[in-house]
Amino acid sequence: MKKYLALILAMVMSVSVLAGCGSSAGENEAAPGEDTAKEERTKLTVGFDAEYPPYGFRNEAGEYVGFDLDLAAEVCKRRGWELVKQPIDWDAKDMELNSGSIDCIWNGFTMTGREANYTFSDPYVDNSIVFVVKADSGIKTKADLAGKVVMTQADSSALAALTNEEDNEENLALAESFASLEQTADYNSAFMNLEAGSIDAIAVDIGVAQYQLTSRGDTFVMMEEPLSKEQYAIGFRLDDTELRDQVQETLNEMLEDGTFDTIVANYKDYNLDQMVCLGK
Repeated sequence: MKKYLALILAMVMSVSVLAGCGSSAGENEAAPGEDTAKEERTKLTVGFDAEYPPYGFRNEAGEYVGFDLDLAAEVCKRRGWELVKQPIDWDAKDMELNSGSIDCIWNGFTMTGREANYTFSDPYVDNSIVFVVKADSGIKTKADLAGKVVMTQADSSALAALTNEEDNEENLALAESFASLEQTADYNSAFMNLEAGSIDAIAVDIGVAQYQLTSRGDTFVMMEEPLSKEQYAIGFRLDDTELRDQVQETLNEMLEDGTFDTIVANYKDYNLDQMVCLGK
């Protein structure tokens, strides 16, 4: 009987020791989802619309290029990060950002009216939204758009300018005068529709309009009176102020040593030199 009691006592003590070890390890382990140490950044994943020239697009060689991607590449080079160029559907940009699939939205991204939804860099481009029509259309003013079919990109600032109901009576009245306001996934499709005659006008950012007018010769013209004015900035998640500060610091360095202006000069055919506002 004494042997059996001794054996049972030994088993109980063994279980207690194992349980104690488990408790000790559990206290030292991080809770699920909790970082034990913050990892140093090694790459930057930039979300962009691959059909939004001159800010981001695919060239004839199949490479992703553009003004914003050039800026991002120089930032990454200076910080020792790998640049990951991630094309996204523009109307899915918030999902991509908030899920962590991308680190920022850097592609002619309007901050005006979105300040509460993102952590933004300093604005770096003063942008206008304009209308583009066929050169022989006879459409010269906003009033001429009455009864016409107008197209813009889904979830774009141009669409917001025509549909935002807050302090926007003039533009809402303008949109109401259209025969219809159509949406498309990208502006390349809009310009093909305009060339084919299935729509009458496109509401688009001026940089994109300049690129298309330069690329397509005398087919289209840009109306003189803009729809609205806004500013571009880089959009980060609301809580990602550290990454925003790192990128902004490097952009400021690029501005001070002239690299920023050198990159701008590569796009002078699209009047970006007249639109850049960083440091001004």
